[in-house]
Amino acid sequence: MKASQFFISTLKEAPADAEIVSHKLMMRAGLIKKLGAGLYNYMPMGLRSIRKVENIIRDELNKAGCVELVMPVVQPAELWEETGRFEKMGEEMLRFKDRHGRDFVIQPTAEEVITDIARQELRSYRQLPKNFYQIQTKFRDERRPRFGVMRGREFTMKDAYSFDRDVESAGKTYDAMYAAYTRIFERLGLQFRAVAADTGAIGGDRSHEFQVIADTGEDAIVYCPTSDYAANIELAEAVGLIDHRAAPTAALAKVPTPGKSTCPDVAELLGVPLSHTVKSVVLATDETNEQGEIVKSTIWLLLVRGDHELNEVKAGKIQLADGAGLKAGFRFATEGEIVAHFGSKPGYLSPVQLLKPVKVVADRTVAKMSDFVCGANEEGFHLQGVNWGRDLPEPDLVADIRNVVEGDPSPDGQGVLAIQRGIEVGHVFYLGTKYSQSMNATFLDVDGKPKHFEMGCYGIGVTRILGAAIEQKHDARGIIWPDSIAPFTVVICPVGYDRSEAVKAAADQLHADLLAKGVDVILDDRGERPGAMFADWELIGVPHRVVLGDKGLKEGLAEYQGRTDAEATKVPVSDVLVHLLARLHAA
Repeated sequence: MKASQFFISTLKEAPADAEIVSHKLMMRAGLIKKLGAGLYNYMPMGLRSIRKVENIIRDELNKAGCVELVMPVVQPAELWEETGRFEKMGEEMLRFKDRHGRDFVIQPTAEEVITDIARQELRSYRQLPKNFYQIQTKFRDERRPRFGVMRGREFTMKDAYSFDRDVESAGKTYDAMYAAYTRIFERLGLQFRAVAADTGAIGGDRSHEFQVIADTGEDAIVYCPTSDYAANIELAEAVGLIDHRAAPTAALAKVPTPGKSTCPDVAELLGVPLSHTVKSVVLATDETNEQGEIVKSTIWLLLVRGDHELNEVKAGKIQLADGAGLKAGFRFATEGEIVAHFGSKPGYLSPVQLLKPVKVVADRTVAKMSDFVCGANEEGFHLQGVNWGRDLPEPDLVADIRNVVEGDPSPDGQGVLAIQRGIEVGHVFYLGTKYSQSMNATFLDVDGKPKHFEMGCYGIGVTRILGAAIEQKHDARGIIWPDSIAPFTVVICPVGYDRSEAVKAAADQLHADLLAKGVDVILDDRGERPGAMFADWELIGVPHRVVLGDKGLKEGLAEYQGRTDAEATKVPVSDVLVHLLARLHAA
């Protein structure tokens, strides 16, 4: 490819609304052009990288036995109504009516459509297992689209869906897809971690996220450097930090804490470690009638140590022995509800001497604490020397409800936890029969009886990978692509291509030789000044650059420079091809 035949559109400055590094660099390098809020044109330079990502995904999924198809972007609402997700998906799913008044959606995902295909086409256990995938446009009506392709409204995603006859077979399919994803991200040349994750709105029982490591990532990844343990912070298990509860040594005392409503402020005032305080979080669950009116509310008090934070995902899984719990959804209690049950406004709350019954859930560490500090349920006062059993009843439930912190013991007992930032680019789920049951998708098993499919789903954010790769690796000059997904692998920069026959001949020959070897190369024949030419390709992030000029050619030399090399290396012109091929092989 020659630059004059291609389309290069770089900018010296990023648009004012570009917020993060990947957004700025993708705009400046001419990979994307904004059309509207969260909507982008993928320009020729960016599309080349997208196609390379797609090709790697296709190759590995095909090797894993997956079968490609394409499902419509527009889906009839009736399928979503079968699973109840037409309402549950909320405002992120774009809904519309056609000219006949029928309801449709723009697909944010495709579990319903693929399950409909399966219930029509997969009739016997002999046709299983099957794993279908597509690389297709998705749309999610983000309330606040931002960060370029990282949080856009329209994007390209690879989504796959597996169908198995039993749990054991589904587990094998899940493991095979996990392995395929690992190979995909290794081939993409990205530093990543696969972490145990919450299943979220899609549902299911087993789930892993594939996170690209980046300091600017939105997600916190918890891992143990000395073992294989890794999890999203939402799911990472927080072990209890106290082995056993010590006997009380202090008397219960009510102390004035005027204007001190946070644990750090109270700890500083009283001269105690923050780890000796207990934080109260008040939630509520509602029961409604057929008209959707609230007929009963239950108040829940969740207790975490003062230096810890409540994990709302874990809180949403709380279930008591009597069936009460937060799984059906919860909200933060209103100030009126708090005052009615505790007799005080927030900031001074505790489970000691409540006005009305509440469900008390203590974090594992809090349940083992003694002589701790908590609110007195009176504004301006706290309690010191509080002990379970003596001063307040045992909690209704002891559970892991907090976020882990760096240095916590690893749940596998193999060391301590560390935390790093990551960007989610892939997710694998074991769904079980969640969708096949709700849509009555069955096959005839070996005994001739109908049975619901065991399902899994597996997603990769194709266009998001570009942003994640840039967030992971860039410098002041621009993008630093892995070889595998760079728009071009090699750029030839001839100085004076339009003025020197010798330079033109040498550049054209090297270009032809590299093409013959199957190298993805571009020859910059635009006649740009060296500084402007080099700046463009460093901004775009092409991994390998060869410079040819009259002076060097007279000495029989060319210059090679890798994108991350501090300086250029002089190479005999006769050896440039071999040198380049060796560097490409090493990469």
